[in-house]
Amino acid sequence: MNSAGTRARANPSISEALHLLQQEPSAYLEQLEAAFEEHESLIHAFLPEEQRFARLQADYEALEERYPDRETRPSLFGLPVAVKDIFHADGFETHAGSRLPAARLDGQQAASVTQLVEAGALVLGKTVTTEFAYFAPGPTRNPHNLDHTPGGSSSGSAAGVAAGLAPMAFGTQTIGSINRPAAFCGVVGLKPSYGRISTAGVIPLAPSLDHVGTFTTDVGGTLAVAPLLLSDWKPEELDTRLGDLAPGTITLGVPRGPYMEGASEESIAQFERVRIRLEAGGLRMIDAPAMLDYAEISERHYLILAAEAAAVHQEWFDEYGELYNPKTAELIGMGREISGDQLAAALEGRGQLREQLQALMDEYGIDAWISPAAPGPAPEGIESTGDPAMNLPWTHSGLPTIGLPSGWSANELPLGIQLTGSWYGDERLLAEAVAVERALTED
Repeated sequence: MNSAGTRARANPSISEALHLLQQEPSAYLEQLEAAFEEHESLIHAFLPEEQRFARLQADYEALEERYPDRETRPSLFGLPVAVKDIFHADGFETHAGSRLPAARLDGQQAASVTQLVEAGALVLGKTVTTEFAYFAPGPTRNPHNLDHTPGGSSSGSAAGVAAGLAPMAFGTQTIGSINRPAAFCGVVGLKPSYGRISTAGVIPLAPSLDHVGTFTTDVGGTLAVAPLLLSDWKPEELDTRLGDLAPGTITLGVPRGPYMEGASEESIAQFERVRIRLEAGGLRMIDAPAMLDYAEISERHYLILAAEAAAVHQEWFDEYGELYNPKTAELIGMGREISGDQLAAALEGRGQLREQLQALMDEYGIDAWISPAAPGPAPEGIESTGDPAMNLPWTHSGLPTIGLPSGWSANELPLGIQLTGSWYGDERLLAEAVAVERALTED
């Protein structure tokens, strides 16, 4: 791995990590520690922690004492999980990528973290986030080329999984903070339907837009954790859809209009190559006019973001305003000028967009939308985290999305696609992602 551009090391999937932990836990943890020693000082995906692996080894031994019988061990026994530093986690301070005192940001452990801990996972550490999950970046670099951004705001989570430093990581998305960095780093990023993973114990940015999600190396890894995290999980819907994945049974819709015009020529060219490959693999793809009012959708989204961020940060900003990054301070300042009526009208538009997209899916027989996950490959430099325009409408509508690696750019950086499913149809979307991943990876 170097600044000239070397593809990141292979990272064991969740299933591989769990197998290694079952066979030789000490060897797996030593392997993970070696990866940290080799790469973390270059990538800066994690917040520093002294004696991280001595602590992790002790945590694993305590877990073994709690579950001496292998037959009764929970499904994620010993799995190291990385936690974005806007999630509270017992034993770790929360800084949220900011200069505010950690004591002022303290809170109860995130419900999502607790869910995986109860399933046997171990907290590997906190990952770098942009300040309060907005646009002011931290020090994290893209593991495929250190001169490029990993995306944000879930910068460290995406880069850590891509670099082999964690088999799974938590992220959040308020505009494009899961699917964009997943694309830039070449990993799988799940943003579920709005509200299906609890945001309790996560410092909000805009509560009406915030989604908790995950980063994994493959769709199989997502399937290992999604049933533990998503409320009202319906295994029968997943199993039924997986059983129906014969050629010709999935129709993917391309949302034609001003939204797709936001992708670069290189991204569109790669997207067309993906289309050819998916159709050869038995998936049907059709074009459908959608989101012709994309400019208004975007304006509405940023209005909600600014107004709700100002409300979230009212007390903190009054007390510590001089400690905020100018980008975040500007957002809060704009939000304070937005009226309640303006916010209410913008919030109403979320449901309208969702209904419009659902109606188009019904009209055209679309199982999932497909689109580029970012305008192009990760931009050079780490002063910006890239443009979330390709993710924004799916976040605004609250529909579930999953980002998948789809190829490589001319300068050897990952490119990605995103699939968008129906409202609370996450199980079906994941099954469809299995088919898409299979078609993209088969020789």
